[in-house]
Amino acid sequence: MDDLRTRIARTLRREREAASLSVSELARRAGLSKATVSQLESGAGNPSVETLWALGVALGIPFATLVDQQASAPTLIRADELAGVPSAAAAYSATLLAASPPGARRDIYLIQAEPGDPRRSEPHHPGTVEHVVLISGQAHVGPTADTELLNPGDYLTYAGDVAHIFAATAPGTSAVLISELR
Repeated sequence: MDDLRTRIARTLRREREAASLSVSELARRAGLSKATVSQLESGAGNPSVETLWALGVALGIPFATLVDQQASAPTLIRADELAGVPSAAAAYSATLLAASPPGARRDIYLIQAEPGDPRRSEPHHPGTVEHVVLISGQAHVGPTADTELLNPGDYLTYAGDVAHIFAATAPGTSAVLISELR
């Protein structure tokens, strides 16, 4: 997790400065406290998925930009070494597996979720489409008004630019989520 915090801190400062924003202005645009943004930039904070999404939207960058390793060699991520970003509102974490390279517009995540409060997502950038393949467990997934119950091996695609949800109904639920911007 320390490596992830360091990447987030470095990238957040770089992107904020590239946008010519003060810490106060970025915090205001993201709906966060100045202290939260300062902590994240110093590598001291533990951001939630929601916090990183808010910062990405405020900076006009994808969530993936904040957490990507940007490796140039083959990348192997062992399941027991995953450094996911937890949700503040649900038993849910998202681990970026592959960020979209320049010119392409897709990111791949491994989702791990437990029954309880669902992960509710606000609409992403216009044109976003999400693809989910359930690996284990069971979950209601899709637009908030029209979810589908997924079982292992099921595939669902839906508009990510509308409010949507991921609600695990069985322990140990996991899925691969691909988010693309068309």
